Amino acid sequence: MKPLKTFLYVALVAALASCGQQQKSSSSVPVVGFVEAFPDETIAQARIGFTDALKDKGYSEEQHTVKIEYGNAQGSEVTLTQIINNYISKPVDLLATSTTVSSLAAVQRTKTIPICEMVSPTPARMKVLDANGKAPANLFGVIEDLPYIDTSFALIPKLLKPGMGKLKVGMIYNQAEPQSVDAMQRIKEQSDKLGITLIAMPLNSSADAKLVTQSLLDKNIDAFFANPDNVVFSAFETIKQSCDAKFVPIFTSEAGLVKRGAVAAFGADIYQWGYQAGLQAAQYLKTRKMDGLKPEMVKIRKRVYNKAAAAKYHITVPANYQAI
Repeated sequence: MKPLKTFLYVALVAALASCGQQQKSSSSVPVVGFVEAFPDETIAQARIGFTDALKDKGYSEEQHTVKIEYGNAQGSEVTLTQIINNYISKPVDLLATSTTVSSLAAVQRTKTIPICEMVSPTPARMKVLDANGKAPANLFGVIEDLPYIDTSFALIPKLLKPGMGKLKVGMIYNQAEPQSVDAMQRIKEQSDKLGITLIAMPLNSSADAKLVTQSLLDKNIDAFFANPDNVVFSAFETIKQSCDAKFVPIFTSEAGLVKRGAVAAFGADIYQWGYQAGLQAAQYLKTRKMDGLKPEMVKIRKRVYNKAAAAKYHITVPANYQAI
């Protein structure tokens, strides 16, 4: 072999070897596919908490110890399906799903890639249990059930002025979301116990929120309860604007909505919800095993109130509630 050809041959082999090493090195970095169903400043706190937890456990994009791909469906079911199918086809090492719609869509499309859910209900409420009552084997993360709603809803008669007579409380719920329907039914039971007249109206999308909220307000409700579902989160500013115009206070079970103008809540801290899920995800990335991982209840809940909203509606909030 001539010297020049020999040199080129050696250089080519070295380049291929280097390329192979780079590919191997790149593939050793775990890839997380994070999917959100819609843009929302409250829900976005879960993603921040999730990535902060990964960083605290040594998985940082800055340090090139993990790669996190983000997808937001902008409220489109078609786009949500495309995002998840794209992650599955790559495939990513882990799916991270925020809110019920994202978690349910992921569970329906893969039984092999691990799914770390957050801001989502129990598998039973998502109706994904098998014939033996077991959750999907590839599902873990942090979930919430509905009993905490009782505490939030019970705030309404306590905080509104005594002597108002039988209260009328309005709410809207997403009839296409199982958790939202379950929450409405639970709130109806609670309202009956508290002597409250509940007026609940269904809707299918955030585009209907203004019209449906106005219909509730036309029924002279005393307060509005912001149900924990995707439509309420995405349309909250529209709901608040209508309620403010009629001088109707909003109560909720979500701390993030209190920051956005609801009066008070007893509910999960969305950032901490994501952080708790991130700790589970880090455990999986470290071991690449599902051992010991399963959906667990959210641990950190807060009693919070919005100081400006409370003052606007002349509401005195108990001392054990934190102003945010």
